[in-house]
Amino acid sequence: MSQLSLSQSTPVGGSRILGVGAYRPVRAVANEEIAPRIGVEPDWIARRSGIRTRRFAGPDEPLPVMAAAASHHALAAAGVSADEVDCVLVATISHLLQMPALAVDVAHRLGADKAAAFDLSAACAGFCHGVAIADSLVRSGAARHVLMIGADRMTDVVDSEDPATAFLFADGAGAVVIGPSGKPGIGPVAWGADGERMDAITMTGYWTPGLREDAELPWPYLCMTGWKVFRWATETMGRAAREAIERAGLTPGELSAFIPHQANGLITDALVKDIGLSAATAVARDIADSGNTSGASIPMAMERMLASGAARSGDPALLIGFGSGLVHAAQVVLLP
Repeated sequence: MSQLSLSQSTPVGGSRILGVGAYRPVRAVANEEIAPRIGVEPDWIARRSGIRTRRFAGPDEPLPVMAAAASHHALAAAGVSADEVDCVLVATISHLLQMPALAVDVAHRLGADKAAAFDLSAACAGFCHGVAIADSLVRSGAARHVLMIGADRMTDVVDSEDPATAFLFADGAGAVVIGPSGKPGIGPVAWGADGERMDAITMTGYWTPGLREDAELPWPYLCMTGWKVFRWATETMGRAAREAIERAGLTPGELSAFIPHQANGLITDALVKDIGLSAATAVARDIADSGNTSGASIPMAMERMLASGAARSGDPALLIGFGSGLVHAAQVVLLP
């Protein structure tokens, strides 16, 4: 029986995040601008979400530009050139072209023309899904350096007058470079999907038979039943987080940082308590002035924690993303 040669794919001992970068749009939008449109007070938004300002991308900040800018910063931080990247992955739900993938555009802008490039669709959990895939690619020897990007321009897919979503979502991009390591720097992923709750976060309509057959139908927007998402996240994500910590061979008390998807400040507070994190564990609060940037929120929050000194290189951090599906993914990583 014939055997396949493995000479081109030598496994390595482990992988780790080598560098992180972020892009935040120029325009800051305060609660005072959004509140009148949805019939609430600015302080109500802050109390319900933890958000006081967020960033909205302008006409000169399309999704590929934001993703490429974050990637430039991540590559520079990692000391890796674009032509050393073997695979570009982008987690996004707001790329308005069905094809080609946003990753192909970003790879071309960076000069990573020899790299494989494709997108992931796992909503707000997309970044953590991508980290798990990148870890497997590097450890298997299929790629030496993977550029993992989370990028979303949510203002393109959110109704600005929807009281359930208009105050939450915003725009931005974050990226990490994942490469080989002598010992594992990315723990086993704990992930799953709960299809029984698919309607909790979805779209208001399909492309067909809607827009194709009736031009008068409204543009399909993201829609969300907030209480369903809140209940699911606070009841089940603590268990997923503890599973990821256990799989990494650690205890909650050994975590230096907690970087959850920046969905809602109240959800973060509930998870901190449920997981049993100590007061010494730094908790990402990027949502306060970045809003919910979907797949971009975790790398953006990671970049800010490192830049501010709230977390340090080499520290163990728990990442967890959750969103439409309803899907989730979590892993412990060593920070770059």
